[in-house]
Amino acid sequence: MDILQIVGLGLVVCILAIILRQQKPPMATLLTMTAGVIIFLIMMPQITAVFNVLRDLASQANVSMAYMGTILKIVGIAYIADFGSQICRDAGESALALKIEFAAKIIVLVMAVPIIVAVLQSLIKLVP
Repeated sequence: MDILQIVGLGLVVCILAIILRQQKPPMATLLTMTAGVIIFLIMMPQITAVFNVLRDLASQANVSMAYMGTILKIVGIAYIADFGSQICRDAGESALALKIEFAAKIIVLVMAVPIIVAVLQSLIKLVP
């Protein structure tokens, strides 16, 4: 049922933005940004539920919560960066969107280093 509300909100905001863009373009951009944030906030409970399920599965599989937490943070960073960069693109700021994406890639790389090190250490132990 959430998808009907989200699509309805999106369509209403789209129509209002088209009308506003003719007379007050900054207001149309602000309206679409606000709608994007509202949609993101509506989706937060679903995102949290998925993270909780993955955390429970990791616990049952005896996977280190440090690694699982890092992986979940990386996924969160990817989604948030994509969301932010799309808002920038909608506002006509493609260059800023690319900078957000670049920063997210660097953060993901930095966060992945401990996992990469752990995997390599495990491989070294396997090879005589």
